[in-house]
Amino acid sequence: MAQYDRKDHFHQLAKREGYRSRAAYKLLEIQEKTRLLRRGQKLVDLGCWPGGWLQVASACVGASGRVVGVDLAAIEPPLDLENVFAFEADLSDSSTLERIRSELRGPADALLCDAAPKLTGIRASDRAREEALLEAVESAVPALLKASGALLLKLLECPEAQKIGQRIGRGFAKSRILVPRSTRKGSSERYLLALGRKPD
Repeated sequence: MAQYDRKDHFHQLAKREGYRSRAAYKLLEIQEKTRLLRRGQKLVDLGCWPGGWLQVASACVGASGRVVGVDLAAIEPPLDLENVFAFEADLSDSSTLERIRSELRGPADALLCDAAPKLTGIRASDRAREEALLEAVESAVPALLKASGALLLKLLECPEAQKIGQRIGRGFAKSRILVPRSTRKGSSERYLLALGRKPD
């Protein structure tokens, strides 16, 4: 089993630079490569705890943009960012999608999801949890994302995730897989970047 240091270089860097998590550097790297996020956009961060991606997204969209985040866990302490609204809820609940739409004040230009299920170490259970999470994201895409919008979604390396990732990707004009340098050594995670959501 791969071993990693929870307090590695990116963890220490996040502490020094004020990010809530080392994961912020994954989004920063992807943003540098793709220019996915732009001023004035409306973004949704699905599975936003502990808030690192919210911080990066907030800076990218600026004061004229809007970022709405949702997670099963509350962001503590709350982020003091005027263009960010985060709340605690279950993504699989239809009322959660309704609240996101209300708080976003219009369809999203992009959906971000760096979420992962709470792993148990039991392969069958973990794969089922990953599948359920991705299916919830898949359902959120038509409900929240505008036509021509973009999706950035974390996938774990298992057949279930790959199958759903491919299915989601077919709903966009183009898609590709990214593995940021800041990903932990030995990690199976990768990111699906899908651009140009096709109309329903």
